[in-house]
Amino acid sequence: MRALLALLATLLALASGARASEPTVDERLVRLRSEQAALQARADGEGRLGLLAPLRTAGLLADALAIRLPLDSGRTLDTLPAPRRQAYAALAALADVLEEAMRRPGEGSRTLARQAGDRAAKALDGLAPTDDLPLVLQVTPRVVPPRRDGGDLLLVPPNVEAPPADSRLTIHFAAPTGREPPAPVIPLYAPAWATAAGPDQPVEIEIAGVRLKSDSEPPTLAVGDWRGEATIAPERLHFMVPRNAFGLSATRSALATATLALRRDGRVMTFELPFLVLPDRPGSVALDQRVRSMAPESNTLMSPEIVVRGAAGETRSVRRCFDPPPGWHFDKANRRVVIVERLGWLEDLSDPTLNGGTVEFASNERADQICLVVQAKPVTAAARTATIGRFEATLTREEAQERTANSGVRALDWREPLRLPIVPDAAERRLYVHLFDEVDRTFAEFPDSLPFVRLKRDGDTLVLQADPTAEP
Repeated sequence: MRALLALLATLLALASGARASEPTVDERLVRLRSEQAALQARADGEGRLGLLAPLRTAGLLADALAIRLPLDSGRTLDTLPAPRRQAYAALAALADVLEEAMRRPGEGSRTLARQAGDRAAKALDGLAPTDDLPLVLQVTPRVVPPRRDGGDLLLVPPNVEAPPADSRLTIHFAAPTGREPPAPVIPLYAPAWATAAGPDQPVEIEIAGVRLKSDSEPPTLAVGDWRGEATIAPERLHFMVPRNAFGLSATRSALATATLALRRDGRVMTFELPFLVLPDRPGSVALDQRVRSMAPESNTLMSPEIVVRGAAGETRSVRRCFDPPPGWHFDKANRRVVIVERLGWLEDLSDPTLNGGTVEFASNERADQICLVVQAKPVTAAARTATIGRFEATLTREEAQERTANSGVRALDWREPLRLPIVPDAAERRLYVHLFDEVDRTFAEFPDSLPFVRLKRDGDTLVLQADPTAEP
């Protein structure tokens, strides 16, 4: 019995030591929130476009757990109620997947991050019935549109001096048939500080959740230097935020963070809400097309001379067929026989009229060859004859030629569609897309969609429209 009690005491001591070595939820949350802040700071153009939804979900879940930390402080993860334990696990898993997606960017890693974000969103929803603390579940919009007039495109005439060194877009227009090609036209954007023709529409932000009311004053939202109070609806908060509060972004997208604050039971509870701010200039595209065509080529073939001799009173003929050189074929509409010479002799006297021979094309030749019949025929029984003949024919073939149809670099615009001509029978295509001065993608086939760009094919034209609502 004493041995059994000693063994139980040892096991309890070991269990107590193992439990003491486990990090508390305080430590876990500090580490997870630090990782979340680092991931958001590291997000480049591809990350901001492809990972905005899981990044925002991770932030909402981390903030929700931070508000509930007084309920769990000092405890280990295995002692928490199931919903909060699952929330910590989902947040840790999402952080790992986001780290991998940023370290090895690609569509596969972005898909895994979105799936992990969906699981974290379900864990966030699961916190709602567990207590009476505030919870933000959804924020719209995710994207702040570009300034209305910040990306005005100015076309400099060819006789104007060259643009500044930082202007990298050149538009080349196709030359009309029979005319000299026009000089390149350089598009210049209005500078970021240019005064717009009118104020931009405010950004209407809606925050959905549970228990979002403050004790004494309305919840507030801070974006940059702007701070405003909420218009409260059932389980909804509405804010009208000036567009310029999110800052100016001329060429690159950016993440702007809004801070929602509300007071409950003497505590100030905050939620950090990231927004993707679109730049004034969407980017540029170029389309290269490899075109194969068959160009006709012709040459003239002169056949060898054929000589036929006939003895006195004898008629003789020779039939000879010719094949075209490899890769060529005869144009039988352009051929002729040539009688080089007709000779005749009576005893020792030479008289060409004694030869009634001919040079003709054979009637039974194959379609792919030319056959010539040369005949020596005496007009009197005692005459000797000789006929020399040949033919001339046109040889034709089609030679494959390749050329490249280049659209040149064309600027996208938030308001006007861009139209690129499509060569219907192009052997190969490459569509190059440069978005927000950071994201570069190349396509061998026209994609169904692009982040913030809508594509459609209109006959032999590719139409691209930069659209702030076309979220990835």
